[in-house]
Amino acid sequence: MKKFLTTSIFLFLLITQSFAWGQLGHYLIGYMAEKQLKKSVRKKVEKVLYPMSIGRSGTWMDEIKSDNSYDYANSWHYLTSKNGEYEESIQEKGGNAYAEINRIKNKLKAGNLDPTQEAEMLKMLIHMVEDIHQPLHVGTGEDRGGNDVKVEYFGRATNLHAVWDSGIIDGKAMSYSEIGDELSRRLNKDLIAGYRAGGMDTWLAEAVALRPSVYNIPENKKISYAYGYENMPLIEERLIAASVRLAQILEEIYG
Repeated sequence: MKKFLTTSIFLFLLITQSFAWGQLGHYLIGYMAEKQLKKSVRKKVEKVLYPMSIGRSGTWMDEIKSDNSYDYANSWHYLTSKNGEYEESIQEKGGNAYAEINRIKNKLKAGNLDPTQEAEMLKMLIHMVEDIHQPLHVGTGEDRGGNDVKVEYFGRATNLHAVWDSGIIDGKAMSYSEIGDELSRRLNKDLIAGYRAGGMDTWLAEAVALRPSVYNIPENKKISYAYGYENMPLIEERLIAASVRLAQILEEIYG
């Protein structure tokens, strides 16, 4: 059984190593955010996204990477921050998650969009908010968000980015709703208020603050149970934070 699970994790990493959070992470953030929304807001958002759910819509921006007509958005999944600040001059010329979240949020708040355009922009916004709560999507500018950091995870070759996107979380062998229900139990008014109080600059500072833990790997680059055990609480915290802030932004637009 252990060999089967290890092989399954490795195969999933091969498939998803260029995507943020993997499908499971995106689904569960959207699922948790949906549970937090006011009923009136949820109905408006669901109408825009129909037939997709909020959780399902979070994977759409990764899926369109296969469509060349969306190549303009390739750099919108991440940004670079040296010390937790946003500096426009060091970002990709094609755009970045920080700038595009602000731009698209303002466009959606202004309204007057055709249904197809509104749905696509909303799906992009959902995805990007989720993305930049994965610490390696707020990159140093030196290793492509950990993609260049080659590691062995349970004896299989992959990279640090993929381990954070999906390797650790998929190792739990739980569905997005199972994990989402468990993490939602931790939500309370004070926790939600704390996450909502910080703007996007706070999000970047949080990601940078986690770098010592993220990059704390042995010299031989071989990681397995211990690394996952130490970092799963951080991943869970990031997923919770993303869900709270996604719900907040959706209420700002459609409340």
